[in-house]
Amino acid sequence: MFYNNNFLQMRFSDPMVSSKGTLQVNVYDRTIGKPVPNSNVRIFKSDSDKATIDNLITNSSGQTANIELQCPPKDYSLDPNNTSKPFENYNIEVSSEGFETTVIQGIEIFDGTEAIQNVELTPKKSNDTNERTISIQENTLWGNFPSKIPEKEVKTRSSETGFVVLDKIVIPETIVVHDGLPDNNNAPNYYVPFKDYIKNVASSEIYSTWPDATIRANILAIISFTLNRVFTEWYRNRGKNFTITSSTAYDHAFSYGRNIFSEISIIVDEMFSTYITKPSIEQPLFSQYCDGKKVSCPDWMTQWGSKDLGDQGYNAVSILKSFYGQDIYLEQATQVNGIPSSFPNKNLQQGSRGSNVRTIQKELNTISKNYQDIKKLNEDGIFVQSTTNTVETFQSIFGLPASGIVDYPTWYKISDVYVAVKKLAELK
Repeated sequence: MFYNNNFLQMRFSDPMVSSKGTLQVNVYDRTIGKPVPNSNVRIFKSDSDKATIDNLITNSSGQTANIELQCPPKDYSLDPNNTSKPFENYNIEVSSEGFETTVIQGIEIFDGTEAIQNVELTPKKSNDTNERTISIQENTLWGNFPSKIPEKEVKTRSSETGFVVLDKIVIPETIVVHDGLPDNNNAPNYYVPFKDYIKNVASSEIYSTWPDATIRANILAIISFTLNRVFTEWYRNRGKNFTITSSTAYDHAFSYGRNIFSEISIIVDEMFSTYITKPSIEQPLFSQYCDGKKVSCPDWMTQWGSKDLGDQGYNAVSILKSFYGQDIYLEQATQVNGIPSSFPNKNLQQGSRGSNVRTIQKELNTISKNYQDIKKLNEDGIFVQSTTNTVETFQSIFGLPASGIVDYPTWYKISDVYVAVKKLAELK
């Protein structure tokens, strides 16, 4: 490692030197979704000092080893009255032969948490030497963002506006994010897989150091809000070609290309199809919220208030009921778009047999074409040790607990990757 003295002394007093978070970088070819091994990842500070902190090389799955990086102590992110930045920013420069160099600015590192930075490299055209730069906006709890413009909690049908809702609540394959104000026609639209969108927003709006129940409550609010936009076709019924915006005045903070956090990612994978609703409505609750520190919102959830309740031992549902009413409850969407088949309602593990096991074996074999560490399986519908080993490898590559059991999160993650690999192969 190449820590220079200025870096060690510039921003960290002695108590902070021991505060560290970790970073893992995953590198892909953006045209075919395939991992890019042997990529060079240079880490440096996100200020005028470009001295290299470390150089990492991606493995056969396009991933670097986890590296520890210094950051402020965890307590900074747990106190709403703290005036010191609770995270440290880093930059990375990713280069690989045959690809444009990509720079990511402003990766956030929190004490005791794992940051995951996905990087999509673009193949070079002839002797092109262009460098692509992506800047991550700061977490909304720290930066200055416009507060949410209040809307009605329940959206009603209106024949005057031609308002039409979908027949049922489904999890969409992608969210079309308009990266600007609704009427800014020059802002780009990004097509983002649903779970990736939720992970991005949660990583942008809360701290990964918070209690598990608090993180879950906030993720459920983000999912419900988003599904309400999907279900009501809110923007499309106003002549727009997108699902949601990145403006906090209207929707959620979304920062294209930002790092996510493992603590948040795992929870989203567990509960991405679960949303908040009430007995009197037939739609996901339009669960608006504010930070509760810089902005007050008496009728909504406050993020810092949810953190306080999490500290007191409240579970996620109790936290949500404290803000949105005792009559709210959780519901699960019955359909997830874009996947071959739904979860079979029971875990698959060693000793399981049948068509669902065969489906998983087939999908993992397709995925193995892009990920050589994932070993091919006999597609015989029998879950034996080799299947367990391959599932564990898949889980470790894609940030899931490596249990070797195909549970709900693993089933849908395998389906997601399988569909992506298959689609990209068809485009070749």
